[in-house]
Amino acid sequence: MGGTHSREDLELSDSESESETESQSSPDSQAFSDRKDPETPASVDDIDAKLKALKLKYQSGGANLQNALKLYLHVGGNTPNSKWVVSDKIASYVFDKSSRIDEEGEEEEDDEELEGKDSWWVLRVGSKIRVKVSAEMQLKTLGDQLRVDLVSKGVWAMKFFRKEDYELFLSKYEECLFENTYGVEFNDGNKVKVYGKDFLGWANPEKADDSVWEDAEESFEKSPKTVTPVRRGHDLNEEFEDVADGGSIQSLALGALDNSFLVGDVGIQVVRNYNHGISGKGVCVNYENGRGSVARSTPRKAILMKAETNMLLMSPVAEGKPHTRGLHQFDIETGRVVTEWKFEKDGTDITMRDVTNDSKGAQIDQGSTFLGLDDNRLCRWDMRDRHGMVQDLTEANTPVLNWAQGHQFSRGTNFQCFATTGDGSIVVGSLDGKIRLYSGNSMRQAKTAFPGLGLPITHVDVTYDGKWILGTTDTYLILICTMFTDKDGRSKTGFAGRMGNRISAPRLLKLTPLDSHMAGLNNKFRGAQFSWVTEDGRQERHLVATVGKFSVIWNFQQVKDGSHECYRNQVGLKSCYCYKIVLKHDSIVDSRFMHEKYAVSDSPEAPLVVATPLKVSSFSISNRR
Repeated sequence: MGGTHSREDLELSDSESESETESQSSPDSQAFSDRKDPETPASVDDIDAKLKALKLKYQSGGANLQNALKLYLHVGGNTPNSKWVVSDKIASYVFDKSSRIDEEGEEEEDDEELEGKDSWWVLRVGSKIRVKVSAEMQLKTLGDQLRVDLVSKGVWAMKFFRKEDYELFLSKYEECLFENTYGVEFNDGNKVKVYGKDFLGWANPEKADDSVWEDAEESFEKSPKTVTPVRRGHDLNEEFEDVADGGSIQSLALGALDNSFLVGDVGIQVVRNYNHGISGKGVCVNYENGRGSVARSTPRKAILMKAETNMLLMSPVAEGKPHTRGLHQFDIETGRVVTEWKFEKDGTDITMRDVTNDSKGAQIDQGSTFLGLDDNRLCRWDMRDRHGMVQDLTEANTPVLNWAQGHQFSRGTNFQCFATTGDGSIVVGSLDGKIRLYSGNSMRQAKTAFPGLGLPITHVDVTYDGKWILGTTDTYLILICTMFTDKDGRSKTGFAGRMGNRISAPRLLKLTPLDSHMAGLNNKFRGAQFSWVTEDGRQERHLVATVGKFSVIWNFQQVKDGSHECYRNQVGLKSCYCYKIVLKHDSIVDSRFMHEKYAVSDSPEAPLVVATPLKVSSFSISNRR
């Protein structure tokens, strides 16, 4: 069967691997374990005495006793033989300013050498680790073990002997990370400049009001009210796999009605929606059979419209560039490309970076409008002329889309991606990491603008009710709550008004250092999104993102639960590491949940569809093991 795996399948638990390694390779040290009442052969006083005895040795090597630690290396990958091994029984760390990141073993640079150069804070641990302080380190803290895990050409664990040393390391790490990320010194004044006075909870999460996160009273374990009967003998854990008939798959266009579509480099394959997933109908339409020039460039994105009878195909102007000057309209009922639309404003051709539906459920409506996004533009396009009449699609010239609403910003907003809520409100992610909220009626000024955390937002999604936003960066996902209470005591979202200064801190969704290393350093998070609902009062249940050959799934309620075990003893923004992984043998193109109507009575969620270039698979993520 296909590859559905949990975290436990991909790595040993901390208690197993670390305690086994300690017993095999260092019986005299404190057990590297999270079991209750671990055996502690040596007291802290004994350790301090040993460290003092080594004082002369450390002085001769230039290391600081206060920075002493024990260093472990994880070996064996995700095999049954994986384990932690002791790399250095006693090592020392230091944070250095350097203009050379990848060079190992060079002498420390002095202030004169650094003057006039771009330089960064670098973490060095003994002779084994040299890494730029950044989010790419995937640093994970385990406060109850005085332990820090990180990635640097391998997966490492730093075990501190004393609590004050552990806390000192984290404090210095936070300072260096802030300066490397924002280019300014870490202090209260610069925090205000970076985050703004309303978002100081993002800089000091321990002081933030997290009460809005605790509204997850509904049970995610119950099945949706509207369910599709499960057929007799159907195994919820079964994988259904189809081979692509339309060439290499480039994107998915999932339907809420009868059909979904696999958009490939030579054509569009029509598949049928079932309660167990999607399955091929044996129908594939090649681009060259239709009108226009789709075949010249493979469509990068497709959106369904007009009650899912039409599809808009977006192809880049040049390979490797996201921008396009127009769209091809594909008529699903006739199986042909019926026209090629052009983007134009005030008589001038313009480009668009992205397009999306007017709202979460707009593709099942009969509307003729959709939204467009460019680096400095946010607008609504209308396929009708200004008098409300449908344009003549048989004319020789390419018809022009009507700029129905929008704004062209004069200063660089560097928009990257966007999504819509059930009522048509708009969330936009930017290159600088900011996330802006616009109402559906006004695209000129954002109601709320969340500050960036240092990495560009490459994809963004929002729940149907607009209360939760999920931003994708290369290294982690950002989950933001938009709820606030106005001065009259009414609950609102940030799409409806200015949120003020009682804004909760976001939460981060990350891979563990080991899983991040196994996914590959060149593989980044892509396309994170919520499961799919289109009805008021319904709550999304899961989050999914792709990274390399992994589809990573988080339980939404678990992420929101402030008492969840992941959040214990953490420093900084709360990060959730509890997820399930679907592992494929090829890089994943896209992972998306089907519409909630395809959930079955024995499963809490509709099937997950995972597409690789040559195959598409459907999985149930039933809680039954």
